[in-house]
Amino acid sequence: MDSRFADGVKVLVPTGSLGAGVREDEVAYGMARGVDAIASDAGSTDSGAAYLATGKSKNNRGAVKRDLRILMQAQAEHGVPIIIGTAGQAGGDLNLDWTRDIVLELAGELGIAPKIALLRCEQDKAVLKRLNGDGRVKPLPPLGPLDDATIDACDHIVAAMGVEPYVAALEAGADIILGGRSTDTAVLAAYPIWKGAPWGPAWHAGKTGECGAQCTEERESSGVLLTVKADGFEVEPLSETNFCTPHSVSAHMLYENTDPFRLIEPGGVLDVTRAHYEQCDRRTVRVTGSEWEKRPYTMKLEGAGGGKYQTLMLVGIQDPDVLNDIEGFHDRMLKVLNQRTRSAIPAEELGEFHISLRMYGWNGVTGQPVPAGTAPPPEICMMFVATADTQEIANSIAHACNPYFFHYPAVMDKELPSYGFAFTPADVPRGRVYEFKLNHVVEVDDWRELIRTEWIDLSETEQGTMQEAVNG
Repeated sequence: MDSRFADGVKVLVPTGSLGAGVREDEVAYGMARGVDAIASDAGSTDSGAAYLATGKSKNNRGAVKRDLRILMQAQAEHGVPIIIGTAGQAGGDLNLDWTRDIVLELAGELGIAPKIALLRCEQDKAVLKRLNGDGRVKPLPPLGPLDDATIDACDHIVAAMGVEPYVAALEAGADIILGGRSTDTAVLAAYPIWKGAPWGPAWHAGKTGECGAQCTEERESSGVLLTVKADGFEVEPLSETNFCTPHSVSAHMLYENTDPFRLIEPGGVLDVTRAHYEQCDRRTVRVTGSEWEKRPYTMKLEGAGGGKYQTLMLVGIQDPDVLNDIEGFHDRMLKVLNQRTRSAIPAEELGEFHISLRMYGWNGVTGQPVPAGTAPPPEICMMFVATADTQEIANSIAHACNPYFFHYPAVMDKELPSYGFAFTPADVPRGRVYEFKLNHVVEVDDWRELIRTEWIDLSETEQGTMQEAVNG
């Protein structure tokens, strides 16, 4: 490692996701410890495909701006770089530009002039088709081989970055790095690796700290401080009332990872089979024995696109006749709703459609039959979902089904029931359905094949503006 980092490379991770709530007191605590870099993830696929397909962030702009203000003030005061990955929730070009605009706005408000690197990983469809034709795109389970039609069906496609683009931007003098879609781990591991830290401890530290204080015992705090050394790393909470334990740190290897010992990343595998977790003091855990197994360089492809449209309706049901035969009621109701739709809307107008009923409180999450003998619940929420080629048709299906959905009896010869509808109007147009269409990796000889770096140097912009004023 660089001799200047004999005591380790210190990376402040202020939060698990930008916009989730950076705490000023925690940042101040970390900076007082001699931090070398600030790094944070800003998104994921957790909330579904819509954010990549539309280029929008699920996070409130004001919350992201608040967090960035705190970090940019610390950066300007202490001269350490800020590294942000998966900007704008999904890391596509639109998501990245949204975050860039917030940073530029804050730079003006704070009166600072950072050198900003934008790491773009959105993919050109023609390039991916060529790579796929060359046999360099491989499917991940459960998908099969990729075809051109699937690529064309995506609105946006990104390739998840490893540490290399971040290291290159740091080497080129970036004060702030805004990265597109990246592995959460890479964002935190990049700076220590740039400074010569062993890849095993650096990647393991990144994995441990990717979600901020989730690797601690008291998760009401936000961030952690990672110290990567030549023979391992240490992790401590940024909150002085919080603490890490060997269990809380080691357990995080299972977060979004099916193997507790091996984590696949671009260019290799983190292997913690021989890792040792030791309590250094009340708040800090030291980890040694992490290893990096180099492999051919691959990048995960994520592609998302829009499809059909949906309309929802909701009712709450406490009718004992329904609750004593939920699955039978579901099947009879679904059959009637499909019949009603076909009789009420001409086939040439209707097109392909789908109706589903989801019985929350019974099996609404899985849709699978419950075990025999399961006691009836005290109530259920039944959700109606109509899916069609257009929003207008989905709305029309809901309108046609409305009387049956709210009044269909469990027992035919009894009085018609009225179920508890949640809203009026009862139908809620949900808009377009978005889905992930790619679950593949692409093999590259050099990450630069798929990544583009753009620069915004506000110091040069300011100098140019001043020169123009003098010349004027």
